Amino acid sequence: MRIALAADHAGYLLKDELASWLREQGHDVRDLGTNGPQSVDYPLFGRKVARAVASGEVERGIAVCGTGIGISIAVNREPKCRCARVGDPLSAQLAREHNDANVLALGARLIGSEMAKACVALFLGTEFAGGRHQPRVDQLSQELQESD
Repeated sequence: MRIALAADHAGYLLKDELASWLREQGHDVRDLGTNGPQSVDYPLFGRKVARAVASGEVERGIAVCGTGIGISIAVNREPKCRCARVGDPLSAQLAREHNDANVLALGARLIGSEMAKACVALFLGTEFAGGRHQPRVDQLSQELQESD
């Protein structure tokens, strides 16, 4: 699978570990930075992942910051992205199964590397269930209407 990864300064070590692990499994990994502890702005890196996913350059994205919250907000500004910030494998599985999430956000300060790998494994290995979930997912990409 083609996967884009990006992180801010708080998440780059976890991003690097996940990138190596995913390459070992045979995935095509695109590392979008950052690659050091110098302070950077997470919205820039969230946008990089969002653009790669939205354009079809990659099939899935993984975004990492200190909590996973800020970078997930940045990714979700792209209507073609459905980014789920998770901290456990079941949430990662359900984000794919029910919400067709195409980007996973992780909080490097809140999750260990083994738990992060367990989340990523289920995120990548779970198919979208479709069915009753499809109309809801379709609504996620629609523009807000004043009547809503």
